[in-house]
Amino acid sequence: MNINEIVEFSAALLILLSAIISVISAIGMIRFPDVYTRIHAATKSTTLAVLLTLTGAFIYIWSTEAFISVRLLLGIVFVFLTAPVAGHLIIRAAYRSNVKLSDLSIEDELGKKFSKEK
Repeated sequence: MNINEIVEFSAALLILLSAIISVISAIGMIRFPDVYTRIHAATKSTTLAVLLTLTGAFIYIWSTEAFISVRLLLGIVFVFLTAPVAGHLIIRAAYRSNVKLSDLSIEDELGKKFSKEK
């Protein structure tokens, strides 16, 4: 095995790992009881899966074509910055719209914060 094959294998491994994380994220979105835990599964693990996919594609293109894709780098930065913020804003909007927590929830930390604002 030469170095190019090792780099291509590692890129394929990153993409495979991201597919596994995406499946786990989808299972979490189905199984979790309320919108707050579902959005957590949707944003955290899906963000990681997309970042691993883009990183694997970047490494593969870099090793096979000796080309650094600025679009992939910008995609990695954009997803890394926007997906967690969007998930946070969706959770805040759901909470302000009085979406109920699951009966399994132990503590309402946002309730303490919003009661101080009022």
